Amino acid sequence: MAAHQEKKLAEERKHQNMQNDTKSSQGQWGRAWEVDWFSLASILFLLMFAPLIVYYFIMSCDQYQCSLTDPLLDLLMGNKHLSDIWNRTPTLTYRAAGIYSLWVTFQVVLYMSIPDFCHKFLPGYVGGVQEGAVTPAGVVNKYEINGLQAWIITHVLWFANASCFHFFSPTIIFDNWIPLLWCANILGYAVSTFAMIKGYFFPTNAKDCKFTGNFFYDYMMGIEFNPRIGKWFDFKLFFNGRPGIVAWTLINLSFAAKQQQLYGEVTNSMILVNVLQGIYVLDFFWNEAWYLKTIDICHDHFGWYLGWGDCVWLPYLYTLQGLYLVYHPVQLCTAHAVGVLMLGLLGYFIFRMTNHQKDLFRRTNGNCRIWGKKPEYIECSYVSVDGTKYYSKLMTSGFWGWARHFNYTGDLMGSLAYCLACGFEHILPYFYIVYMTILLTHRCIRDEHRCCSKYGKDWKHYTAAVPYRLLPGIF
Repeated sequence: MAAHQEKKLAEERKHQNMQNDTKSSQGQWGRAWEVDWFSLASILFLLMFAPLIVYYFIMSCDQYQCSLTDPLLDLLMGNKHLSDIWNRTPTLTYRAAGIYSLWVTFQVVLYMSIPDFCHKFLPGYVGGVQEGAVTPAGVVNKYEINGLQAWIITHVLWFANASCFHFFSPTIIFDNWIPLLWCANILGYAVSTFAMIKGYFFPTNAKDCKFTGNFFYDYMMGIEFNPRIGKWFDFKLFFNGRPGIVAWTLINLSFAAKQQQLYGEVTNSMILVNVLQGIYVLDFFWNEAWYLKTIDICHDHFGWYLGWGDCVWLPYLYTLQGLYLVYHPVQLCTAHAVGVLMLGLLGYFIFRMTNHQKDLFRRTNGNCRIWGKKPEYIECSYVSVDGTKYYSKLMTSGFWGWARHFNYTGDLMGSLAYCLACGFEHILPYFYIVYMTILLTHRCIRDEHRCCSKYGKDWKHYTAAVPYRLLPGIF
């Protein structure tokens, strides 16, 4: 009788622990349920000033030869008024609206209507229908991975036009750069607003929605975890990869074409920027299936942060180096050029190999060899909203034994290489490395806060085994 009662009490305690774990998972896995004053202030700052920051950088290049200080000095000294700068800014045009509408429509068609065929003949490439990670509600979404195919088709058509058909000039993007900015803003705000309305009235999965009660936070960080239209059009996958990242290399090519048109040559610095950033873009699409397991898909809800960010912030600020080199062509000496190339390639190698180790470990469930040895790991568990308990392994070998986010370290090395390719005359090209350092450091902290809430004491064991975040022995 006593044994029966003890067994019953043990089962009740287990059930209670499961409920507590579930509540913890609901409260902390993904973005927050409640908003503190600092988070709200940060959200309001970004909503108000992020669009102005983008405009200021692009306007500085257009009107002040990429000087970030001259516009402020003009305003402070009374040489110009805000209205003077605004009146000189190109407005939205029918031509730009037509170009942008065709671009987005074309990418939607490539995303929705052409199943991936690259995985059928490219060894090692993973495409076609793939499963994502488990959502907080316990859902496993399926995705049509065809980004590499879309990138190839788009660029084949671009080069075919440039070399044979001549339907439009390769400089078309640069020539309409600011009018296209207004189009990108319209789409960014439209899709963010639609996603919020959808989250309230017709969500794809209500259990994966989060409402804080604060309009600004919900608009910025999103309500729905994986908003979709129909079975396959996934907002996060489409806007994270298309149209912004497919456009990234086209934008750089257009800048190179403009440099050729203006100066009769393409400088080695412009070639370096195109090559190094092109490698990064191709890597993204080659590993698009792996991207389904990253923080953007696994944790972030879809709101203005991703919607507007992918439409405006990414294509306009990630390409500042190429834009700067149109206004200030830099021909690097051989040693400088080689140094930039080596730094960029080393950063990419660390970024790719670190992610490869993690992906190999996941795919084989730890039954693999990292640096010639069986990998070490820490077992951990977590509970989804429906009460299902899942198990994970956190690797502590290879690059992941050096630092918990060593892939970000490689990413930052590559980002610095892009900036160094532009020389040292202006600070504008170096915005990218400053921004990426802030972004990835914040992402480290954000990701680790979620992991701590998700895995509990298991996460503490992991951080004790791998004490550094980015730089071994330092941070």
